Amino acid sequence: MSEKHVIAKRAGLALEDGDIVNLGIGIPTLVADFVPEGIKVYLHSENGILGVGSTPQADEVDKNLVNAGKLPVTIEEGASFFDSASSFAMIRGGHVDVSILGVLQVDEKGRVANWAVPGKSVLGVGGAMDLLEGSRKVIVTTLHTTKEGESKIVKELQYPITSLRKVDLIITELAVFEVDEEGLVLIEVLPGQTIESVKAKTDARFMIALSCRESLENERRVKQ
Repeated sequence: MSEKHVIAKRAGLALEDGDIVNLGIGIPTLVADFVPEGIKVYLHSENGILGVGSTPQADEVDKNLVNAGKLPVTIEEGASFFDSASSFAMIRGGHVDVSILGVLQVDEKGRVANWAVPGKSVLGVGGAMDLLEGSRKVIVTTLHTTKEGESKIVKELQYPITSLRKVDLIITELAVFEVDEEGLVLIEVLPGQTIESVKAKTDARFMIALSCRESLENERRVKQ
């Protein structure tokens, strides 16, 4: 399983039965394939679909069914279609329970930058600003570092900020952080990682939940 799929699978575990969930472009779209058994969620794509299903097989692709990133999707029984204005009315009206977003960076206060890189052309801000302001819960899914090995979890954003609203959960291939009033809290270290390896690749300051320390200590004892 690739690192991106590991992240998407962990994000799926954060969903609850009955959630209306917006999946952003990139890693978030993979979450459609990792909704846990036993729960029912309603996946929303901002181009106007409620009821997105899992990734289609080659023989299931319908060129008329795509998500906001123009990737082919399937739909669940009972899915609905609507125009962009209605889609954003859902978001701005507070009808989206969870948004899962990709980011360029997230700072140690839990604020994100994900819509523009200085000096590069931008088609538009997309729906990220609306999703951050209108969703009950926001989850970030991102690789922990850039291709150059630089941390994407930083002390201060170097890219234009998307919203002053803090996200609730940050999931990478290395770790899971919650965001509280004081900043980032490491709550989980993914298999094969340690607190020290997470620290080494994280520019931002963060606290460590006691439950995370205890979990790693129990794992160490079992291996011995």
